[in-house]
Amino acid sequence: MLFWIFAAVLTAGVLLLLVPPLLRSAGSGPDREEFDREVYRDQLDELERDRARGLINDAQAEAAKAEIARRMLATAEKGSKGGAAVTPRSARVLAVLLALVLPVGALAVYGSVGRPDLPAQPLASRNLEQERGGPPKSVLAAMDKLKAQLAENPNDLQGWLILGQAYVKMNRNAEAADALRHAVALNKDDAEVQGLFGETLVSANDGMVPEEAVAAFDAVLAKEPKDPRARFFAALARFQAGDQQGALDRWSALMAESPADAPWVPVVRDQIREAAVALNLDPAKVTPQPLPPERREQAAQEQQAAPNAQANGQGNAAAGAQGNGAGQDEMIRGMVANLAARLEADPSDVDGWLKLARSYGVLGETTKALDAARKARERAPDRADVQVAYANAVLQTQPRNDTPKPLPEEATSALRLALKAEPENKDALWLLGLDAMMSGRRDEAAAHWGKLIAQFKPSDPEYTLLKGRLDALKAGG
Repeated sequence: MLFWIFAAVLTAGVLLLLVPPLLRSAGSGPDREEFDREVYRDQLDELERDRARGLINDAQAEAAKAEIARRMLATAEKGSKGGAAVTPRSARVLAVLLALVLPVGALAVYGSVGRPDLPAQPLASRNLEQERGGPPKSVLAAMDKLKAQLAENPNDLQGWLILGQAYVKMNRNAEAADALRHAVALNKDDAEVQGLFGETLVSANDGMVPEEAVAAFDAVLAKEPKDPRARFFAALARFQAGDQQGALDRWSALMAESPADAPWVPVVRDQIREAAVALNLDPAKVTPQPLPPERREQAAQEQQAAPNAQANGQGNAAAGAQGNGAGQDEMIRGMVANLAARLEADPSDVDGWLKLARSYGVLGETTKALDAARKARERAPDRADVQVAYANAVLQTQPRNDTPKPLPEEATSALRLALKAEPENKDALWLLGLDAMMSGRRDEAAAHWGKLIAQFKPSDPEYTLLKGRLDALKAGG
């Protein structure tokens, strides 16, 4: 009921603003002649004051008064000639229409678009935190209860872990780090907890690796020297401390020991490129190739198991181990050759050409990879992923240089077409930003990477890396 009262008052107020001016007669406004006569009266008073101060003589004053009197008579004649003004008929009709149409139209629009059946929601009963995208009240209540329990029993390791992970999901990284700090204190030997604590500290510090996080990652590496997360952030800490060479060495070692399909490989490759640029080195020259993809290697080993067993006869394990690598490589090349033959018979398969380009790239046959990517581009020039694949194939064919150089025009033109088709394409934004940075166009690089970082959450490692690069651009580095 309160809503309808408010709506009625608001509608009446709008009508009061619109209708009265339409009903007012044309002569009801201010009289111009009366205004002019008032001005002339002021001029007469001013003449008397000037004569009293001696600024004009009597003759000048009388002459001026005669002229003012003549003008006053003229305005009086105009006023007597004017007739009584009336309100135009069209204005009256418009006023009546507005008074009828406005309320009826508002009701019609609200009836079709609004929710008159929705019950009232007083502010006190609404879950504003959930409406803003936050967790529901039940979750917040459970967290408050958990915090109360931890206050009574601070040695509850599992409770601190649950609380810390809940804060991480809510992007409340500072509170998450505080909860995980208690968990680490209770169990310093848990490498997983140490790693999560260190990564949360980095997120809470806007991508910077504080000393406390370095200690956490060192504790992880002391127990698990091959842990990729700890190795990555330990190298990042060195990079941020100014030791670009030390960071590059550690990232390169991580890349060389990681499967090609590992999720962190693209991030590590990008960071190696950044460190190489900072050291005036050629990124292609200092970036090692990762290990073969784990899924492909496992599949190859499974398919080779039966033939190897038959060939070995009595199970010569040593000979089987030596022949397995050669057989696996031969099988992979056979699969690539079969794919190439199929595409020659049916060249309309764009995704097939992309797959062939990636396969040739893994095998190191860059010329064939570029040719396959070009055929995909010819058939689907409007696809962003095709343009990006072509740009990557072009970059693979570039000779190694002692110093980093901007990307070739053939690659950047393809990347610009990719952005035209998909303005948020991550690969295109990253590579075009890198090209702009190496060309000295820092503002352009910041613009591309600014669009890229907006697609990640602060807890993502990509966000951390991009934040560091953008900060370096702002600092002139």
